[in-house]
Amino acid sequence: MSANYATMSSQMRANHGECDEVMTFTIPQRPLTRPGRRPAYDRGVRHNPSTVVVLAGQANAGQHNAGQANAGEHNAGQHNPGLLTALSRPANVTLIRPEAPSGPEGADGGAGEGIEAAVSALRRAARASSPYVLVAADPLAAVAAQWQAMWELAQAPRGTEAFELRAAEALAAWRAKQFELPDYYLVLAPEQLPGGPPPGGGPPGGFHLGPLRALRPHRVAVVVAAEPAEQAAAVMTALGSLRHGRWWPPLPDVIDVARRFYPGSLAASPDSPAVPLLR
Repeated sequence: MSANYATMSSQMRANHGECDEVMTFTIPQRPLTRPGRRPAYDRGVRHNPSTVVVLAGQANAGQHNAGQANAGEHNAGQHNPGLLTALSRPANVTLIRPEAPSGPEGADGGAGEGIEAAVSALRRAARASSPYVLVAADPLAAVAAQWQAMWELAQAPRGTEAFELRAAEALAAWRAKQFELPDYYLVLAPEQLPGGPPPGGGPPGGFHLGPLRALRPHRVAVVVAAEPAEQAAAVMTALGSLRHGRWWPPLPDVIDVARRFYPGSLAASPDSPAVPLLR
């Protein structure tokens, strides 16, 4: 008999005790797998019950200025307060806001402070039990800002030093297991996207709709609206239409793709899995 089958026997005895009848049958067993083996696309997936979505981009397109990357203006904590208030009302959504910085208001604490705020927000999101958790803090905000600044045509040409510095800070936190990427990114985009470049001449969509979405199209959704009320309604609609897809690759792979990503064809096919890279 095969090792994948178990044999069970039961003995049925007549009431008068004159005869025994033996029945033997087999139950198929699930083949054993080697411990710790999971499909490659599923490795690293979080296991908390909620769907965690990080809000990225600016709620007010007029606040966008990639040239001020060091000031942390790309941090999702800069979203319009009216939008965040509207998103906190639905019963099936928990909104996680970043904690206020410890230093004086307006002080530049650097990207490290932004990462710490995002890490804290994501940890609180992991303890939530609602179906959806919206996090208004992005651990890759400083990386995204410096990537955008490298392609800013209205500013003086920039090198890659600032981007590499922010990338190194994010990678150090990720390797220390301080954070994982969320289930999804939801990008709040100006109304002109994806048609043309944003004010200032940078790449349309920036880091999130560029290298991040090219790597995992189903993990990055976009809401195109201008007013907070319109954005809130569009966000709720987008939450109900999030698609399943492969999990994120390791963060070093994401950063490596961002280094070689060419944003010139962003508007051509935003859902294409192909990644336009600089060779």
